[in-house]
Amino acid sequence: MLPGPDAVLASVKASGKKALLAELSGRAASLFGVDERRLFDRLLKRERLGSTGIGGGIAIPHGRMGSLTQPCGVFARLIHPVDFNAIDERPVDIVFLLVAPEGAGADHLKALARVSRLLRDHALVDKLRATDSADALYALLLDSVQAQSAA
Repeated sequence: MLPGPDAVLASVKASGKKALLAELSGRAASLFGVDERRLFDRLLKRERLGSTGIGGGIAIPHGRMGSLTQPCGVFARLIHPVDFNAIDERPVDIVFLLVAPEGAGADHLKALARVSRLLRDHALVDKLRATDSADALYALLLDSVQAQSAA
């Protein structure tokens, strides 16, 4: 899902939810060749249905784009948490943007479940919060995904 360290933002400064989603949309556009504005609009539309802030300072915004062939992600660690209207009302500082192909119903849900499982690991999230290097964050995420797959 994370194609490489370029899909990891280690020290994001965002003034709020919209600014954060705009930055993530921009990174996804450059990495995956999706239309930045369309993705941003889809993410905002999804957020209007209910926040993707899952609690514990974590959010998993997600959307679908027709130009993709497989689910892709962008991970961000924020310098200062932002209000995301999360279910526990805590601000968010760990974000995993998931973008899936338009027709990927089951695959989209599986990818979402996988990311959710990954970020429910409190030890991993503590390490992510303590790390400010994109390469180190990528390595932590990759190791955790591989360990999850082996289990």
